[in-house]
Amino acid sequence: MISPQQVETMIKAEMPDAQVQVKDLTGGGDHYQVTVVSSQFADKGLVQQHQLVYGALQQAMSSEAIHALALKTYTPEAWQATN
Repeated sequence: MISPQQVETMIKAEMPDAQVQVKDLTGGGDHYQVTVVSSQFADKGLVQQHQLVYGALQQAMSSEAIHALALKTYTPEAWQATN
């Protein structure tokens, strides 16, 4: 089991400018919905954006501390346009 704060910390360690929102979908600490806003996503496709986040969470994913991850990624400009 991993806490939402730990998920956020792991992402920010690799992407210091990221704004991260983590939601535990089941209450069990292994199914998360994560929204990440970062300038590092600029000029990258969706798959590349998700790969950056998965890279930051690789240890937790490979050990199955995180079993499922619903991921949404945005550049700051796209996030502002969405909200």
